[in-house]
Parts: sequence; C-alpha cells; structure tokens
Amino acid sequence: MSLALRDPVNRTILLLDIEDFSRRDDVAQACLRRELHNAVEDTLAEAGVERNMQYREDRGDGLIVLVSSDIPKTALLRALLTTTPDALRQYNRLASSSAQMRLRMVLAAGEVAFDPKCGTVGGLVGHDLNQSCRLLDSEVLRKALAQRDADCALGVSPSVYEGVVRHGHRGLRPEEFHHAPVAVKKDRLELWLHGPLPYGITAPASEPPSGGSDGSGTQDDAVGKAPGAAPAKGGVDVTFNGGTVSFGGSQVIGDQTGVSGGRVTGDVIMGSTRRESGSERP
Repeated sequence: MSLALRDPVNRTILLLDIEDFSRRDDVAQACLRRELHNAVEDTLAEAGVERNMQYREDRGDGLIVLVSSDIPKTALLRALLTTTPDALRQYNRLASSSAQMRLRMVLAAGEVAFDPKCGTVGGLVGHDLNQSCRLLDSEVLRKALAQRDADCALGVSPSVYEGVVRHGHRGLRPEEFHHAPVAVKKDRLELWLHGPLPYGITAPASEPPSGGSDGSGTQDDAVGKAPGAAPAKGGVDVTFNGGTVSFGGSQVIGDQTGVSGGRVTGDVIMGSTRRESGSERP
C-alpha cells in the first residue's frame, strides 16, 4: 500500500558517514554504529535539538538527520565543531585499533519531502537532499579526512556558508572555511570545507575584475597587439620628423613598429596623424 507524498518542508540537513566502515567485521560495525548514535545524541543535545524537532534515518554506515528550521544553524555548527570532535576523541582513546571511528560530515539545508511506503522505513525525497549526499561523498571531503590526524572533517553547503558562516557569528570563523569544487557523477557542485584544503584540491579561481571607466587595464590590453592594429581611442598623437629620438636609452631613427632596444633610422610616428617637416603651428 502506498501513502501520499507529503509536501516538502525546509529542513536543516546533517549527514554523517563512517570512514572505512565496510572493511570492519560485524562486531566492529555494530560497535561503530552505537557510538555514532551516541555522538549524534550529544551533538544535537548541545545544539538544543529536542526529540520532536528532528528526524533520523539510519544508513548503516552513517546517518541522515533532518532538523527543524527553528534550530539556529549557528548552534548546530558550534556543536559540530566542538562537541562532535570531543565525543569522537573520548571514544577513540579507549577503542581498539579495529574499532576507531572517523567521520565525514556535511551540514546543508533545503526542501525535503517524505514519501512513506507501507511496510518500509524511510522514504525521504528531495533534490536538495540528493545534492547534500553528493557533497558527503565528494573527493575533497574524503581526501581531507584521509590526510588529517583529526577524527572528523566537516563541510557545509554554499547556502549555509553564505547565510551563516561568512558573517562570523559567535564561534564561527569564516577564514577557517575554504572553497572547493565538487564533481560527483554529472553534477558540478561546491563545498566549503572547514580546515585547509587537502593536497591535490585547488580552490576555484576568482573571476578577473571587469574593466571599469577608470581605464584600468588599458596598458595591459595594449601589450602584444598585432602590428597595424587600430590605435586605442584617446591619448595624444606625437610625431617626430627626422633627427635622433631616444626612448629609455634606445635610439630610434626610422619607421619601426614594436621596437624594444637597438638603433633604428627615420621617422618615428606614434598615433594616426603625421606632420610634415616645416609645417606651421596654428
């Protein structure tokens, strides 16, 4: 029996995934899953998330947690940056080498609908949730965790960074988050990673500034123009007829284009107007 698809609701999306989960035996996996739930319990409690303000879906090696938009994302981020690492550190101090737990985490937001099916659990539907899962599975987040000594690596979606992180609210330092491109399947996404970018990942290049009315960039644009190209508008036309003219220590005595250094003979013309020798000035 199929129930009706519910209307999508805006939710804060928290995703967590255990590193190398499938390489552990059943006993270790069961231990890791219990401790993951414990760490999430501590994190949500620190952020002030009550039971009726959250939805959790167990994914085996991770969790999907939807949090009511009434909970400030700043509170969740502060808990993810402090409480979660502390919980992992305390657990790993006593855990065996085969049961060490390290997490990839993503905090995002968006519209999520619930599409329940009779006799099954789960049923979350939504483009924003799909994109968040791709961020969690991204190479940049996997590499960041693999190359760090820390027990977790956190990334946030562009909307969370722009809406919350970059404003520098209490406990959040924008300079600690770094922009990284994400390519998963056919999607080209973006992630803001807490901490330095891993080796092999380059931040997207910023767009070059557009030329303004102040004439900035005019000189650079003129460099390398092909001989005979139309002169730029504006400026002053200067003509030297005969004699020897020196520019920066180079003698120029001839019709030349693009001369840099050396000795040349004849007339040197800069601009589009040429005055004949002996012409009178008005």
